[in-house]
Amino acid sequence: MAKNKTVETTGNVVDFINLIENETKRDDSFKITEIFKEQTGFEPKMWGPSIIGFGTYHYKYDSGREGDAPLAAFSPRKNAISIYLSSTFDGRDKLLEKLGKHKTTKACIYVNKLSDINIELLKEMIVASINQSKNLNQSC
Repeated sequence: MAKNKTVETTGNVVDFINLIENETKRDDSFKITEIFKEQTGFEPKMWGPSIIGFGTYHYKYDSGREGDAPLAAFSPRKNAISIYLSSTFDGRDKLLEKLGKHKTTKACIYVNKLSDINIELLKEMIVASINQSKNLNQSC
């Protein structure tokens, strides 16, 4: 079975963020790190080379594939900041409608800069996502 590429590493979060060339994205990444830390209660950890994760949970699919993943995470990508939250927490769609300028896929919320979105709604979404994930997997 294939091994997961995105695993927790010993990389330094601050060092990683400091390598971001775009000043706005770098500043936003520090702010988002503090928001996630405050809302999750977990210290930031590097997952793979470019994802900053908070907390961890173990998953196992019906296929037998299993592994660990962050409860919540984000990644300052070149084109946008990718925010990784549960795609099924209660009220997600209504909160997304009010969040501000963003794009979504099933698993990601993409924002260009923090000033484009409502920070209080992001905080609410982080908490709702974490609570839902913890309820689904008691080994968090």
